[in-house]
Amino acid sequence: MKKYVALSILILLSFAGFAQINVSTSLEKAIEKAIEKNSSIKNKELEIEKLNLQEKGVWNKYIPTVDATAIYSYFDNRLTIDLPTATIPIVNYPLFDGKTAFDNYGNLFNGSVMAKTVLFSGLQIPNGAKALQQKTKGTEYLKESEKDGVIKEVINSFDQLALLNEVEKLVNDSDKRLQTETKRVTRAIEEGLAIPYDRDKIKLASLELESKKIELEGKRKLVYKKIQYLTGYSVSEIDAVQYNLVPYLIASDKLSTENKQEIKALESFKMANEFLLKKEKGTFLPTLGAFGGVSYSSLFNAQTTTPIITGINEALYLGLNEMTISQNWVVGAAMKWEIFAGFERKHKVHEAKINIEQIQNQIDDTKEKLQLLLENNFVNYSVLNQKIEIAEQQEKAAANNLNMATKQYKEGLITVSERLEAENDSFKASVNKINILIEQRLSAIETIIATGELTKNLSQ
Repeated sequence: MKKYVALSILILLSFAGFAQINVSTSLEKAIEKAIEKNSSIKNKELEIEKLNLQEKGVWNKYIPTVDATAIYSYFDNRLTIDLPTATIPIVNYPLFDGKTAFDNYGNLFNGSVMAKTVLFSGLQIPNGAKALQQKTKGTEYLKESEKDGVIKEVINSFDQLALLNEVEKLVNDSDKRLQTETKRVTRAIEEGLAIPYDRDKIKLASLELESKKIELEGKRKLVYKKIQYLTGYSVSEIDAVQYNLVPYLIASDKLSTENKQEIKALESFKMANEFLLKKEKGTFLPTLGAFGGVSYSSLFNAQTTTPIITGINEALYLGLNEMTISQNWVVGAAMKWEIFAGFERKHKVHEAKINIEQIQNQIDDTKEKLQLLLENNFVNYSVLNQKIEIAEQQEKAAANNLNMATKQYKEGLITVSERLEAENDSFKASVNKINILIEQRLSAIETIIATGELTKNLSQ
């Protein structure tokens, strides 16, 4: 572990870039699997697909629509006419004297094929489509932010597994040393040079190590479950992921939240609302359209019955076999201008302006919070770098104390309690250094995530 830390510092200091999060090929594949499996990222991709379809639907409003209709109807009615009375000259016969009723029935058929298209929408169509484009762009930024979270979870989960493996090695090393001490103390008891109390103290320490092994196994199972959930890997695939547990280093002079995905997403959403505002203002403009088509109309098997006519004293029955208008071509243009629609459009424009102001407030607040988070993460990262140096010195001192205590105990210069205390101190110092290293790696990742450039700085 010591050589890994020293080597990583030398390598990472040679980079002139912002930061490097080094991952092995096997760890990179695990990250890719986790990104592919993540449900939240999948939903973001589906949301982007839906927005693209909605944008196409808006632009498609410029494509002409073609409708075919066919209508048949039977009618049976009474037509009442009340016209000013007129007199037929010569015969002096009154015409339209009072109300006159006609009984009618017959059949009507109409068929047509018509095409319609929008020529000018008051810029509502292009502005609506551009709003959806910006919304899509913002959703893509949020998807990238989700990826950063997945990357952090995967690396930290494998780090936790590496931590447990390292702690297990330390437990096994301590156990071997205690077994050696147990054999030596047993021989010394047989020779009268030691008492059973020393052996029992060592036995107690060995049982504590066994308890730690059981605890480690339980924690390892939970970490395996979490990694399986994140990546879909089997246990053998998880064990195949190998990499060096080394600290990550960051160049502090290049920290910035300008590229943070959440900020870019909000800026895209703000631009989308600005296009929606333009769309709402477009409702004050007229809309133009064109249409054209052909129709077929026919009146057939119809009859009209007149009232009883004076002079002949009977009604007339006027029949119609067919009256048809065929291949009636129609081409034209139409304009619609809603000059006054109450205050609905004015209120929608005001609402759109409020939405823009709200998003701008979110942008300003998010920038401040992210800057504070970045500074907090970097301070924590810097503290952990210093703690790593101290932890390494503590580990060295504890190892030296353990070697000295082992020799002194053999010579009878210290008690078994002091020997076991040195063993415990060495174990704690080593575990503490590994824990701090894991925390430093996590803190470095969180710091880079706050800049929005984690994916950019992943390297093998």
